[in-house]
Amino acid sequence: MDETTIKRTVLDYDDIRQMVPFFDGKPRLVNFLSRLLAVDKVNWIHDHNCDTPGVPFVQGLLKDLNITIKVRGQEILEQLPKDSAFITVSNHPFGALDGIMLIKLIGEYRPDFKVMVNMILNYISAMRPNFIAVDALASNDPAKRAVSMRGISEAMRHVKEQHPLGFFPAGAVSKFTRNLTIEDREWQPSVTRIIQKLKVPVVPIYFHGHNSLWFTFLGMIDWRLRTLRLPAEVFRRKNDTFRISVGEPITPEQQAAFATPEELGAFLKQQTYAMRKW
Repeated sequence: MDETTIKRTVLDYDDIRQMVPFFDGKPRLVNFLSRLLAVDKVNWIHDHNCDTPGVPFVQGLLKDLNITIKVRGQEILEQLPKDSAFITVSNHPFGALDGIMLIKLIGEYRPDFKVMVNMILNYISAMRPNFIAVDALASNDPAKRAVSMRGISEAMRHVKEQHPLGFFPAGAVSKFTRNLTIEDREWQPSVTRIIQKLKVPVVPIYFHGHNSLWFTFLGMIDWRLRTLRLPAEVFRRKNDTFRISVGEPITPEQQAAFATPEELGAFLKQQTYAMRKW
């Protein structure tokens, strides 16, 4: 399927049997699992909004879910540059809803905003106008590695052409730490290395909350089980209110004080998590 084609469903029988060959020839089992895992609900809400891709799509999706967003730092959003580049960095507690809410949050001010995401979220074709896809598991597969390299090149070009770009630098959903808190893993040097090269303001954004403990527990067993749970986690939060904190932009001069991507990543993560208390 062409990257510009909007597919009405997110995951159908053909997608699932290609992802997991075991399901080939078992459409009834796939339909049962789709209902069990709320994939059928995801497909419905995508179909209901996919005729207006991009920012209008996420607005419609959140409206269908009756999700309310409360923002601390609204005045910072209103002062974001209208015709020059900046980068957002965010924690990743939800795995899907945070990306959706981030596109609404920034995209309403800058419709040219794009977020770097993994290939799983790229199945949401109506959000592709605001996505740049990479494959976090591409290290041993030349074809997947090529997709990721193209994504990184596109991301850098996007910023150099004065468009805003969003990162979830953990590259994975937040999980339990040794202190029994739910938090991102170390932010990835591969992301902060890109940020160092681009030399534009960085806006930290903190999403308050996390997925269910059941979701987090599944992640301790196998990341694939956790991924299968994501649609149910989205619909579990129907009619809910989310809180998002936006921090002051971190200038290129402030970023230059950190010699290595690891040091910069630790600083950006600290600045983001400093907004944890509402």
